[in-house]
Amino acid sequence: MWFKNLKLFTLTQSIELSDDDLQDKLKALSFRPCGSQELATMGWTSPSGQGELYYHAADNRFWITLKKQERLLPATVVNAELAEKVAQIEADTGAPVGKKAQQDLKQEIIHRLLPQAFTKNTFTHGFISVKDNLVVVDASSDGKAEAFLAMLRKAIGSLPVVPIGRRSIQADLTIWLKGGSVPPAITLLEEAELRATNEEGSIIRCKNQDLSADEIAQHIDAGKLVQKLAVEWDETLTCLLQEDLAIKRLKFTDMIKEQNDDIPKDQLMAKLDADFTLMSSEVVRFAQWLADTFNLHEDE
Repeated sequence: MWFKNLKLFTLTQSIELSDDDLQDKLKALSFRPCGSQELATMGWTSPSGQGELYYHAADNRFWITLKKQERLLPATVVNAELAEKVAQIEADTGAPVGKKAQQDLKQEIIHRLLPQAFTKNTFTHGFISVKDNLVVVDASSDGKAEAFLAMLRKAIGSLPVVPIGRRSIQADLTIWLKGGSVPPAITLLEEAELRATNEEGSIIRCKNQDLSADEIAQHIDAGKLVQKLAVEWDETLTCLLQEDLAIKRLKFTDMIKEQNDDIPKDQLMAKLDADFTLMSSEVVRFAQWLADTFNLHEDE
């Protein structure tokens, strides 16, 4: 359950969540499987995959999970059957099949094939830290994060949030890469992406590269700015930090994960609770550090 990506949002107004109230509201939008003619459904499910609670709470942080089910009906399958059907009709009638008729045929094919299609389940995890006015979504794309927030807003009635990254930090990351004023908590790793600011917007991506090398400095001198930068933070985690404050490829260090190694493996819920408590605490601490370091506080 260790998050792998972070989309960070600040609550612009304080909200109150009680256990019973949150349970009832999430349950009202609980997950249900796709019907025979539905392409997709989504709803809330138990974060642990066990029991009937639709959230897991620790230290006034509420972990919730959005489940989505999609029917897999590849366009190539539909189009192949459509082409075969159109060819047969044209051979029988000697007349071409118009666009409207082809569209109707396509809908008939989809209607017939949908109940037979395989389904795919995906899960989006997130948590609300009420005392820190923070919402965190484990999502690699804006679309998944927005779907999570939209469902949460629908469930609890109001969710006044803004992205923590209300400005680009590419200038700050570029200064780091140039060797100036890297914060003590940060260690630069060997991966970065630089983009030119001109109309062409040429991109340089490098991995396993000494970022202090002259060739990297030359790209910066030529006007490229850092879009993504791999870093280690406070010996706690490593990640790819993006100019919009999105966090990708998040990994917690062994020093953090080993703190819960004394919990017996057969105590699954105790381990899950301890891991979430530890992970969410470090994510909140990291988010607060980002806000302080890049002056992202709402009143500034």
